[in-house]
Amino acid sequence: MKIMDTLRGPGGCPWDMEQDHKSIMKCLIEETYELADAIDGDDVEILKEELGDVFLQVVFHSAIARDSGKFTLDDVITVLCDKLVYRHPHVFGDVSMRDSEEVIKNWERLKRKETTKKERESILSGIPATLPALLAALKIQSVVSRVGFDWAAPEGVVDKIKEEIEEVHDAMGTKDPDRMEDEIGDLIFSVVNLARLLKIDPESALRRTNKKFTRRFFEIEKAAKAQNIRLTDMPLAEKDRIWEAAKYLK
Repeated sequence: MKIMDTLRGPGGCPWDMEQDHKSIMKCLIEETYELADAIDGDDVEILKEELGDVFLQVVFHSAIARDSGKFTLDDVITVLCDKLVYRHPHVFGDVSMRDSEEVIKNWERLKRKETTKKERESILSGIPATLPALLAALKIQSVVSRVGFDWAAPEGVVDKIKEEIEEVHDAMGTKDPDRMEDEIGDLIFSVVNLARLLKIDPESALRRTNKKFTRRFFEIEKAAKAQNIRLTDMPLAEKDRIWEAAKYLK
């Protein structure tokens, strides 16, 4: 906080002085994704650095709020500590919980009782509109599952996915962009549901696939460069051959 005070104070950094909550919001989003990438990379030093970058955003926002007389970093930490104690009565109180599933359900129940949550009309109202669609789908499904609105088993979702694929196929026949978008959205939502029931993070799974695709496609690019030809001039059959071979590379 002392360093941030220096940066935003007289003789400090002009850029830091000019920022407000909205202007640096994108920085927090970017840093969070960089942290997720560091976790996937399993590099302790990079993880440590990226955690610091995310924490910087908390310090920055707290300094902006304090300068406008709203709250301080101490207030932020106090609210967090109070919330952690309140939402863990099975640790700090005399409530008994059988397992983590019961803990999560009680956590959601306590959230709805908090004064800051009372204005919400629905248990889904607290899901940020700015959340990426894939993460939002997972959050929506997780929240409603805690009140009993869920599939009995993953096999049911597999059947639903097959049904959604047929509906996508039917929509393709209409050439209607709105209908195709609607059906594609239903298909993706169902796939997220299957991942959730299998206890697989769909965001992590998709990141893994993205990296796998990128790694394999890079082999095609290397081959084109070695042959001194443009990618567009390489026959598709050759691209497919290199792609298949790349599957066995580590």
